Amino acid sequence: MYADLTLIAAFTLVYAIVAGRLEKGKLSGPIIFVAFGVLVGPAGLDLLGLVLDGESLKFLAELTLAVVLFADAAGSNLTVLKRILGLPARLLLVGLPLTILLGFGAAMVLFPQLSLLEAGILATMLAPTDAALGKAVVSNEAVPEEVREGLNFESGLNDGICVPILLVLLELAGGHGDESAGALALSFAAEELGVGLTVGLVLALGSAWAIRFARRRDWLSEQWSTVPVVALGILCFAAAQALGGSGFIAAFVGGLALGSFMKNEDRKENLLASAELSGDVLALVTWLCFGAAVVPIALNHVDPATLGYAALSLTIARMLPVFLSLTGMGLGSMTKLFVGWFGPRGLASVVFCVLVVDADLPGGTVLTGVAAWTIIGSVLAHGISASPLANAYAKRLAGE
Repeated sequence: MYADLTLIAAFTLVYAIVAGRLEKGKLSGPIIFVAFGVLVGPAGLDLLGLVLDGESLKFLAELTLAVVLFADAAGSNLTVLKRILGLPARLLLVGLPLTILLGFGAAMVLFPQLSLLEAGILATMLAPTDAALGKAVVSNEAVPEEVREGLNFESGLNDGICVPILLVLLELAGGHGDESAGALALSFAAEELGVGLTVGLVLALGSAWAIRFARRRDWLSEQWSTVPVVALGILCFAAAQALGGSGFIAAFVGGLALGSFMKNEDRKENLLASAELSGDVLALVTWLCFGAAVVPIALNHVDPATLGYAALSLTIARMLPVFLSLTGMGLGSMTKLFVGWFGPRGLASVVFCVLVVDADLPGGTVLTGVAAWTIIGSVLAHGISASPLANAYAKRLAGE
């Protein structure tokens, strides 16, 4: 264990020292860490003795996603978000269902061995976008703020929306759903979304009031001022999960509530800095583990149907629904294509993969293989294209 920790810590240290230089190139942090994970993992030099089972990877990915969602939501510009709320609303209410339907249709054509429920599971696994992988775009100030906030809000909520859908399909596919599909869906949705929303709001507002109260009385020392935000993000996630709700919804809603409550704080950015940094570091370590544990498995599932579905999932199945859902909003074709392309698949899909593996479905091997290749493709394609396309898009807008 200590040898593994030495290897991971040493590589993270080296990356941190040269990150500023690397970020100017085309290789993103996730690409570099996935590649290093493959290099030192069983598919490469086999230097990493870490035994990473599905539950461990799921826990790491969930925790990382929760911290990232909380930090991104807390740092959102709510003034801009209120002005462009129609954009993420259309992406979530129209684009997301259409993405799942297109993914379902493609799965039925390319994988006739899958049942209807398994095809729906595959489409749902790969529908949510990843806030961590999309950070290079939503943090790029060259991109219009309206687009950045819209993408950030979408990625913060779509995984939480997909969780109850996936759980319903898994229950039905496993033959455990005694209720009708509709009743089961309503039950899961009410529990996941309702509990997550309530927990996030209550904990965030209560904690924000406590932080402000302590600061006014000089109880909060400078050394500890950044810790409450990280702890609160994890608390929102863990408490909602423990109560049967969606921890992702709780983390994102909690972040929005905290950011709104603290919008006039002169040191808000300092308070949020630790949460953002913690999320970034956790994300990179997660990608290293993904490279070591999942990529070798994906290499055993290479076939035209799998790679074809992965390509469709990252392009037509995402971009066409986005284009259609944003029609009539006065946005140019270039903006709609840009928003459609930057829908990376990552940590949420990793979590969903583990849920599918645990369900032990007849088509589980196909589902996890396709999902793994889609995530790998997203890490590469979106990582390489993020900065160049964002800058080109900004220049094109400026020239119009």
